[in-house]
Amino acid sequence: MERECLLSLLTILLGGLALQLAGGWLSTRVNREFEQTAWLRLGRPLAAALVVAAWLCGWALSQPDPVPHHVGPLVFVVCAPFALIGVRAAVRAVWGLFASPRSLGIATVGLIFPRIVVAPELAALLDERAMGAALAHERAHVRHRDPLRIWIAQFITDLQWPWASAQRRFEAWLAALEHARDDEARAAGIEGSDLAAALVTSVRFHRNMHAGAYVQLTGQHRSALEERVERLLQPLDNSAGTNTPTPLQLTLLLAVAFVTALALGRLYGAQVINMLLSFS
Repeated sequence: MERECLLSLLTILLGGLALQLAGGWLSTRVNREFEQTAWLRLGRPLAAALVVAAWLCGWALSQPDPVPHHVGPLVFVVCAPFALIGVRAAVRAVWGLFASPRSLGIATVGLIFPRIVVAPELAALLDERAMGAALAHERAHVRHRDPLRIWIAQFITDLQWPWASAQRRFEAWLAALEHARDDEARAAGIEGSDLAAALVTSVRFHRNMHAGAYVQLTGQHRSALEERVERLLQPLDNSAGTNTPTPLQLTLLLAVAFVTALALGRLYGAQVINMLLSFS
C-alpha cells in the first residue's frame, strides 16, 4: 500500500479514536462567565486528534514508499464509523452555510465578511436606545467574526457525535459568547436595561427557523434567556478575569506538542503501527 494511503487510513482510525475518547472524557463544567475558557475546552478534543495525526506523520517520515504492510479488512471495518462521523459533520457544515438570514430579527451573518441584518418589522418595534444597544451587541459579534467561530465550533462538536457532553460544551460556549458580547457592548457605554429591552422584544418577534452560520441577538438557546436578562439588569462586573493562555502562548504550546509528537512518531511509531497492523 502507498504510504500516504496508509497514513490517511490510520489518521482516520487513530485520530478519530482520540477525538472520541477526549470528547467523552472531558467534563462539561464550564464557567459561563468566561467565553475564552469555554472556547478552549471546546477545542481540546480536536487538539488531541491533531497531536495523534502529527505522531502518525512522524511515523510516515520513517517509512519507505510503498510501505511493506498488509492491511486486512478489519482495519477498514473499524475505520468506517469514524469516516461516517466525519462525513456527517462535513454535510452538516455545508448545510449550515445555506441557512437564509431572511425573517431574522437582528443578526450577524457571513463567515468571511460578517455583516448585520435587521428586519424592518423589528426595527419598528424598538426605540432608539434599544436599537442602539442591539446594534452594539451585534457589532461586537462582527469584530470577533463570531459566525465563523460558531460554524467551526459546530463542526468540531459534530465530529464528536454521538457524545451528549460535546453538545453541552457547545451550548455552554454559546451562552458564554452571548454574555461576553453583552459585556463588551455595556463596556462601550450601552445600558444593560436597553439591551435587555431589545432582547425581550427580539424574542417576541422571533419565529422558529433553521439555525445556521449566523448569530442572533437572542442567541440560539432560549432556556438561557431568563438568566441573560437578569444578568443584564445587574451592574457590570469589571473585576472578573481568567488565567486563559494568550494566543501566542497557546500557539507555542501547540507547536511544542506537535513537534514532540512528530519526533516520537519518527522514533517509536514503527513498533506501535506494526503491532496494530499485525491484528488485521
